[in-house]
Amino acid sequence: MHLRRLVMSILSGLSVAALLWTGAARAEGAADPVWPTRQWQTTTPEEQGMDSAALARLVNHGAAHSFDSLLIARHGRIVLDAYYAPYTPEIPHLFNSVTKAVTGTLVAMLLKDKVLDSLDHRMVDFFGDRTIANLDDRKRAITIQTMLDMTSGMAWTEGVEGGRPDSLIEWGRSPDAIQFILDRPMAKAPGEAFYYNTGNPQLLAAIINKLTGVSARDYAVTKLFRPLGIAAPYWHSIGPGLTQGGGGLLLAPRDAAKIGLLYLHDGEWEGQQLLPRGWVDRISHATADMHASFDPSLRYANFFWVMPKQQAFMAVGDRCQLIMIFPALDIVTVVTARDYCSFGKMADDISGAVKSDTALPVNSAGGNQLAAALRDSAAEKPSAVGAVPETAVAISGKTWRFPANGLNLRALTLHLTDPSPHYELETAMPVTELAGPIGLDGTYRLGQPTPLGVMALKGTWQDGRTFAIDMRLVGGDTDRKWLLSFESGKARLSGKDRFGHDVQVDAEAQGAQ
Repeated sequence: MHLRRLVMSILSGLSVAALLWTGAARAEGAADPVWPTRQWQTTTPEEQGMDSAALARLVNHGAAHSFDSLLIARHGRIVLDAYYAPYTPEIPHLFNSVTKAVTGTLVAMLLKDKVLDSLDHRMVDFFGDRTIANLDDRKRAITIQTMLDMTSGMAWTEGVEGGRPDSLIEWGRSPDAIQFILDRPMAKAPGEAFYYNTGNPQLLAAIINKLTGVSARDYAVTKLFRPLGIAAPYWHSIGPGLTQGGGGLLLAPRDAAKIGLLYLHDGEWEGQQLLPRGWVDRISHATADMHASFDPSLRYANFFWVMPKQQAFMAVGDRCQLIMIFPALDIVTVVTARDYCSFGKMADDISGAVKSDTALPVNSAGGNQLAAALRDSAAEKPSAVGAVPETAVAISGKTWRFPANGLNLRALTLHLTDPSPHYELETAMPVTELAGPIGLDGTYRLGQPTPLGVMALKGTWQDGRTFAIDMRLVGGDTDRKWLLSFESGKARLSGKDRFGHDVQVDAEAQGAQ
């Protein structure tokens, strides 16, 4: 108790928690750093002071909440590496807005290498070749830092906590993505208030391009991915040489964990300081209030979400894509999923699995529980299938063509009576033709790998005229469920659009194939 009083008096009002945030992990790692540049080391949880039984419960939680993967590394070694069928570790996963944190990391590298002179540099200075609408003193005051903190002040409606993402929809229809963002009117003075705005990282990706002469992706391959031992990933572009700054990056979970480890070690990798000192510390001491209704304590800085109560910060993507960093516990966690999750519960469960800073005794019972949970997650559970009606023969091989609809489907052909059942479909925007197998036994059939993931389908008859299709882009973030009802030579397709609205559209058969 006397020591605690002494420490508190020396700190003179500084938070002990903040000290633990920034100091403990670096002190631990400095003595014996482990760098997974070529390959991750794996150990039992107990070897790193964690409880296998608690991690088994985490794996089971992921199975009940649409996880695709769950990885935990402590002291630079993987203690948990779970994958949920049909997802497998070699398939890169879409990380959605985790991409923003990677874009911010590239800005940090430009600053360290003095390619960018200052985070206080005004945004408009980089776009002198454009005529910018609604240009007033507030817009002129937007800086690199206010964009990194989502406090640029631009008027923007993204629908993060519900509602229609009007700005994203309008942006997608714009012929010039950068001009659309630059022309936005101002709602607040820069630095005055937090508002989540994917236009901010997109402008930063354009600035990276201007400062380096290459796309943000190509710059990342040289300066970030290659030093960390990450093979050049797919990262979506929104135009020639212009990388999508706020999303569109696909990574394997183990590669995403390397980015987390870079932040855990204060921007250092194998003795090389890749990020400027103080960059990570500013995240740990974030002050921008996110005004999140689900957690009023959340703060934001440099495209990272900060959980002060849990002494953790994280890169967050839609539908629970996470790189979560616990500096005081020397832990990096990566989650990929297809639905929303509770960040606070996740952080608390991970912290609760830590029992010691040193190795624990062998835990045979807990180890068996964890092994069983990992086996169970990796094995696909067949869903129920219905009896095959005569309708299957009548509709098999026919092509159904659809008018414009919210499901983005132009044509669909099902070959359900073939020895190897398969499908062909055509989407509208962009016009794309896809084909692959479809499982009729309650399990998915995976198609060929693509840069965006692997399409997997299964289907079953719900009754004599209704066929249910379960479609998943493995490595993506959403599932699609369609119902096809057949009657009098017509088909009615029912499903939900990307905003969750119910859609029904009728189709005519165009003949057997």
